[in-house]
Amino acid sequence: MSLTHYRALGRSGLVVSPLSLGTMTFGPGDWGVDEAGSRAIFDAYRDAGGNVVDTADIYTGGISEEFVGRFIKDTGSRDEIVLATKFGFNGSRSPLASNQGGAGNPHAGGAGSKNIHRALDASLRRLGTDYIDLYWMHIWDGVTPVEEIVQTLGDLVRAGKIRHYGFSDMPAWFAMKAATIATERRVPGPIAMQVEYSLVARDVEAEHGPAAREGGMGIMPWSPLAGGFLTGKYRRDDTSGTGRLSGANPFGDSKFSDRNWAILAVLNAVAAEQDRPPAQVALAWVMAQRGVASTLVGARTVAQLRDNIAATEVALTPDQIRRLDQVSAPEGGFSANLTALPIRRMIYGGHAVTGWTE
Repeated sequence: MSLTHYRALGRSGLVVSPLSLGTMTFGPGDWGVDEAGSRAIFDAYRDAGGNVVDTADIYTGGISEEFVGRFIKDTGSRDEIVLATKFGFNGSRSPLASNQGGAGNPHAGGAGSKNIHRALDASLRRLGTDYIDLYWMHIWDGVTPVEEIVQTLGDLVRAGKIRHYGFSDMPAWFAMKAATIATERRVPGPIAMQVEYSLVARDVEAEHGPAAREGGMGIMPWSPLAGGFLTGKYRRDDTSGTGRLSGANPFGDSKFSDRNWAILAVLNAVAAEQDRPPAQVALAWVMAQRGVASTLVGARTVAQLRDNIAATEVALTPDQIRRLDQVSAPEGGFSANLTALPIRRMIYGGHAVTGWTE
């Protein structure tokens, strides 16, 4: 595999690299990289053959979009790049961005038609383009009806302001309902979902995976290295000064659990067998998962990015995959266990019957 081993994103004609360049680090802030450093990362990704650049209106207060827009213009690469950005968070309230979009204005966030149009127009200006290839709903707002979202985004596809759209961080039922409405109304529907997915975060396999397959959506994992936990740089006997991984953070609860340390131990063992860094093995595992079309990676240095890209060269053995799967297997809840083999055998008279998407 390489970054030029392109694949279709969901049930669409949009072809993407197995790794997408996430640009949350482009711009000022605790995780930020200045313009020169960001340009070097962008160039290294493009030089390796990558074609997906993913940003958002709230990343570094909009500066990430401005950087990406300039880099694409300077390199004349607009027709080659799958440009993705996002809407949904209220810039004045998000912990990921500085103040923007109108402090206290409820219409500066969410997935209502009013905010989608406002957010898209602002993103297009910052990016210096007249269309977005993949427009993400960044977060489910829990308020706007699915019908309104499908109608608004479908209209934007038909108007040519966006080419495709997808959903990030939403319930599986929401994505499936949107896909169903779009199919029944013969209007543009979602082609992808972006969710946290890694060896230590596999809960999406129960509902989101099946919904994605049934709804024709490709899966684009974010945080495939669990915010850095799966790089192996942390020690169990000293988790001091680990910031976002040890407390409240955008990646959920603390990654320092007994279960996760056990997963890391097996990951380290497999990495030693492969003579590869643990991060590359963890990325290789994610890229090999069913339904995954392109995996988001971010970097603060060119060296970090190149290490991530090298994961496309890793070929895990069946035994190594089995061990990683076994140690990281999520606890199945009620709905996940409905498809377990013992129940299936009870239904079909002792036979192991599989469905057409399995």
